Amino acid sequence: VQLQASGGGLVQPGGSLRLSCETSGFALDYYAIGWYRQAPGKEREGVSCISTIDGSTYNLDSVKGRFAISRDSGKNTVYLQMDSLKPEDTAVYYCAADYAACVERDRTPVLAPDPRYWGRGTQVTVSS
Repeated sequence: VQLQASGGGLVQPGGSLRLSCETSGFALDYYAIGWYRQAPGKEREGVSCISTIDGSTYNLDSVKGRFAISRDSGKNTVYLQMDSLKPEDTAVYYCAADYAACVERDRTPVLAPDPRYWGRGTQVTVSS
């Protein structure tokens, strides 16, 4: 199982980025995928999650209406479209996968149980 996140960069407040998580080694439709982020000096937090089978999505309250997670099984890729970016969205973003469920833990979308498979992070910096 491999995951590779890409698409990060420097963007001005109000701008947009689309992160990609390319996967291999498993059937994407049968694994839940989560996007997590970690800002300097802060703990890692779940941002968005897409579940198996029905593709239900879950988002952190602070990104609802701005971020959207989606899945293209034909390309084995999961996306995180991020619009109306704010400086507080600055973080390293990671994608993770496992044969797990998306759940809300303390109002944060995460995979449960904790995912075994992680991609390398991609840096997102929102600054003017």
